[in-house]
Amino acid sequence: MAGAGDAGDAGLLLRDVRLVDGSGAPARATDVLVRGDAIAGIGQIPARGAHGLRVVEGGGRVLAPGFIDLHTHGDPLESAFTPFLAMGVTTVVLGQDGGSPALAGAGREAGSLPAWMGAVAAATPDINIATLSGHGALRRRAGIDDGTRRPSDAELERLQAVLEADLRAGAFGLSTGLEYVPGRYAEMRELAALGPVVARFDGVAMSHMRSEDADDVRASIRELVEAAGPARAHVSHLKMVYGQGEAAAVELLAFLQGLRGRGNSPTADAYPYEASYTGIAILFPEWALPPNDYAAVVAARGDALRAHLQARMAKRNGPGALLFGTGPHAGRRLDQVAEAEGRPFVEVLVELGPGGGQAAHFVMDRALQDRLLLEPFVAIASDGSPGGSHPRGAGTFAKWIGEFAAADARVPLEEAVRKATSLPASILGLRDRGLVRIGAKADLVLFDPGRVQARADYIDPTALAEGFDLVLVNGRPAFGAGTAGVRAGRLLRRGHQVAGA
Repeated sequence: MAGAGDAGDAGLLLRDVRLVDGSGAPARATDVLVRGDAIAGIGQIPARGAHGLRVVEGGGRVLAPGFIDLHTHGDPLESAFTPFLAMGVTTVVLGQDGGSPALAGAGREAGSLPAWMGAVAAATPDINIATLSGHGALRRRAGIDDGTRRPSDAELERLQAVLEADLRAGAFGLSTGLEYVPGRYAEMRELAALGPVVARFDGVAMSHMRSEDADDVRASIRELVEAAGPARAHVSHLKMVYGQGEAAAVELLAFLQGLRGRGNSPTADAYPYEASYTGIAILFPEWALPPNDYAAVVAARGDALRAHLQARMAKRNGPGALLFGTGPHAGRRLDQVAEAEGRPFVEVLVELGPGGGQAAHFVMDRALQDRLLLEPFVAIASDGSPGGSHPRGAGTFAKWIGEFAAADARVPLEEAVRKATSLPASILGLRDRGLVRIGAKADLVLFDPGRVQARADYIDPTALAEGFDLVLVNGRPAFGAGTAGVRAGRLLRRGHQVAGA
């Protein structure tokens, strides 16, 4: 890959590539010229026109926009996003599930999202960073106790003011985590008060919804759309827990499609795995969760708690369907732990409590999930993190391209790329990324689809993907041969160019 160094002022020519531009249009053979951080030319460039340029010979490989991961966890101030770059991702969206990556440090307001954004901009991340304002974090910053169900008018006004400050600083919208504390305590009056604020800034309202169970998911989607109001509504990691078969997916997608003509046209994202990954707190009843005293709950209502956990796990495919990713039992299934310790699995859970770790939960049907992935308004997103214990954080986009587009051809490559580039860009409101066009930022990925492979699995969840030969971030080679240590990312802000651009 001669000439894959920094493009610099001379420019970088990607010659003889098969351009899949992100729009869904048919691939075409061409050359692409990069100058600085932007795409300066598309078309056949004769040899004499390449004088003074750094040249990468494409050899007919695919050149596409860098992938945009709409749902990611982590903090670029604490860890590198190398696993994402290795699978072609050039932009990640943080602040998910109602949380916040906000930094509390010297000279900064504790938990301030704008302060954290400023720190990221100054630090020069290795990947482009966008963020949402997390509803749970907003609540705490507004001084609302976690267990509060009906904030006062004054508390709601504070909530709106903090959200507005985050959006003015460049957050791309709001995230909610309604299955988690404190989001699970929020009622419609509170959620609906935030939708118009998001809409004023043309933001998106993303949600880990109240429930993803097959019997409840439609009601959860309706709640999201109603709460978003005039803002664009987006379903995070669309799934049907306990659902079975492609027909169930088709019915759910028809329901979503029916909502898309009613103003805010809800969109969604999904990942190509059958296991979700989250804290074991989702197994516990609300009355055993914070701010309740867990020890007191066990003492007073231990039998009821055990009965709840027994029924919950039976519904979730049993103790063999839970693989611990953190905590004292990391790397083992719940049934293995119970057998090794010679006691019922329910006792293991009671001892751990809702804060006892995170786990992969094998509660989804592959045929159903695969069909959801193919829907045109469903983007691809990982819900992963650097160094996480679920392979989606290092494998999602490689699995999508390598298996769904190349190996099985369930989706044309052009559509597979669109769902990872221009679709998430439009959902987020990014105007200058997600397409290969003159003037767009030069976030680009060069690869041979037949060689793309996700290597991460549940034994080695951080194994880097293979087949993405060169990844450009803002015109600079950030992953591939000779690019070690390059930090080319930027903090992206809603509504305007990034600081320093």
